[in-house]
Amino acid sequence: MSDFSFDKDFQGEAILEFGDSDFIILKAGSFVRCAVTGDPIQLDQLRYWNVDEQEAYKDVQIAKQRWIELNSEPGK
Repeated sequence: MSDFSFDKDFQGEAILEFGDSDFIILKAGSFVRCAVTGDPIQLDQLRYWNVDEQEAYKDVQIAKQRWIELNSEPGK
């Protein structure tokens, strides 16, 4: 186990800015939370997010569910 400050910087929850094909780390951390479930997602496992909503999703099913929710017409 090391005591480097780099390791300390990448603990806890990160804050990201999501782009079309990547993200920028605004605050260092090791994970973000799924916008739907609140589950932590390790940054090296993060594959699904919404650029417009700036939300992360833990898997494809949750991403699809959220997309439907955001894009369905009210009353249908």
